[in-house]
Amino acid sequence: MAVEAIIWDLGGVLIDWKTTYVFDEHYFDSLEKRNYFFEQVCTSDWNENQDAGYSIAQATAEKIAEHPEWTPAIRDFYGRWEEMLRGPIDETVDVFRDLRAMQQYKFYALTNWSAETFPIALKRFDFLHWFDGRVVSGEEKTRKPFPEFYQILLDRYQIAPERSLFIDDNLRNVKAAEALHIPSVHFQDAVQLRADLMVRGLL
Repeated sequence: MAVEAIIWDLGGVLIDWKTTYVFDEHYFDSLEKRNYFFEQVCTSDWNENQDAGYSIAQATAEKIAEHPEWTPAIRDFYGRWEEMLRGPIDETVDVFRDLRAMQQYKFYALTNWSAETFPIALKRFDFLHWFDGRVVSGEEKTRKPFPEFYQILLDRYQIAPERSLFIDDNLRNVKAAEALHIPSVHFQDAVQLRADLMVRGLL
């Protein structure tokens, strides 16, 4: 069945965002401290809560109250968030550009991203305006991998799952899409993505 819609994750696929751009090897006294910070203080689950619409200011205040000894680092997590937003992943943007030039597909973004910080990305990256539609977790108050988040995209833009392709660097999110019968690519890098798209006859 022909693919009509290509659904993109953003962070880690088209946009280079990493906490280590702020919390590098010089930030903490030791690797053990950095590991503890991400495993016990500002965890991935905590960040994803803000991606799902929770207030950044409130989340920061609550986390500081819980771990006052980590106050500077907790403040820096969102206070220096723009430094974590390094730039586009140019090679993947080139793949997107090549697909777009074919004029055969619709393009959609399905992203876990705080509604408070997403406008910054919209101003910085022109290619975010190439999409025919975007669904941002912070605006919808839900996120990947929850099925209802994918369903918002499918329903809003009348996308047939079997006629789409989903691209994400998080295997958890890929498996969730496949459970909804959305063919998917587990993104590793632009070379692998381009090869996969060629094998599928999409590029």
